[in-house]
Amino acid sequence: MPTRRGSYWLVVVAGWIVLAGAAVAYARLNSIPPAAAAPVAAAFLLEFPFYILAGFDVPRRTLAAWKKEYTAVFLTLTSLAPWLLYITATGRFALPPLLLLAAIAISVSCWYLLWPASPLSDLLFLAMLAAVILSKIFNVLYPSPIPKVAVSYLGHIMLIRTGALSLFLIRGNIPASFHFIPNRREWLTGLTHFAMLLPVAGAAYFALGLFALRPRPQNIAIALGTFLGILWVVALSEEFFFRGLLQNWLSAWTRNSTFALIATSLLFGAVHLGFRFHGEYPNWRFATVAAIAGLFYGLAARKAGSIQASMVTHALTVTVWRVFLH
Repeated sequence: MPTRRGSYWLVVVAGWIVLAGAAVAYARLNSIPPAAAAPVAAAFLLEFPFYILAGFDVPRRTLAAWKKEYTAVFLTLTSLAPWLLYITATGRFALPPLLLLAAIAISVSCWYLLWPASPLSDLLFLAMLAAVILSKIFNVLYPSPIPKVAVSYLGHIMLIRTGALSLFLIRGNIPASFHFIPNRREWLTGLTHFAMLLPVAGAAYFALGLFALRPRPQNIAIALGTFLGILWVVALSEEFFFRGLLQNWLSAWTRNSTFALIATSLLFGAVHLGFRFHGEYPNWRFATVAAIAGLFYGLAARKAGSIQASMVTHALTVTVWRVFLH
C-alpha cells in the first residue's frame, strides 16, 4: 500500500470515517457535549493526514522533490494548523502560546537547514525532541475542555511526524523506515522477542514490587484498541527514534553494535524516570523495567533489520501491562 499513489488518500478517507465515528461514540458514551467534543475531534481529523504522510512512500517522494526551504515552510505551517483550528474553535487563542509553538515547529523543521547532518547535530536533534516531550509543554499549549481527555496528545503526534519528515525530507539518508504495517517476518520476530521478554520483565516487575494484577482484565475491544493505538503511535515513534535512529547511529559511529544496543536501552529507560507510577519521582523502578524492555526491543529490531519488528514487541508489552496490570 505505501507504494501506490491512491493508497494514501484511501487511508486518509477511511481514517477520517473511523476516527469521526469513534469520536461520536466516545462523546456519547461519556456524556460530552458536542460543543466541547467537536473542536477536539476536528483538530485530530486535520492532523491525521499529516501524521500518516511519513509512512507513505509516494507522497513523501513528492515532497522530497521540493526545495528543502519550501519543505521546512510546509512542515512548520502544517504543525501549526491543527492547533490553530482547535484553539480558535475553543475561544482560547492567545499570541504567546502561538509564538512558543511556532518556535518549536520552526526549530524541528529547519534544524538540518542550519546544522547539516553530523553525529553532534543528530544527537542534539534527538535531545531537542526529547526535551520538548519531557517538559510537558504540550499540556499548557493544548488545554483540554474535557475532563480526563488529554488534548496534549495532539502536540505529541505533531512533533513525531514533523521530526520524522524533517529527517526524511531535509536531512536524508535515514537508516530506518516509518511504515505502519509489519510484514510476516517482522510479526514473527516481534512475537518471538515478546515471548522472550515476558518472563524477564515479569520477574523484574515482581522483584521491584510493581506487580499488581487488575481485579478484572480489560475487555477484548479495549485490548485491541490499546494494541493498535500503541503500535501506530507510541511504539512507532519510540522505536523509530530510539532503535531506528539512535541505536543504528551509535552502532555506525562506534562500530560496536553491542554498545549501541546497551546505551540506547539505558537512555530509553532514563526517559521513563518521569513516569509517575505509584507516586514515585524519579521512578527508578519503572525506568529499570523500561531499560530491560528496551534491550529486547533493540534485539528484535537488530534481528529483523527493521523497527517494525520491535514495534510489535513494544506494542504487545504495553498492551499486556495495561490490560492485566493495575
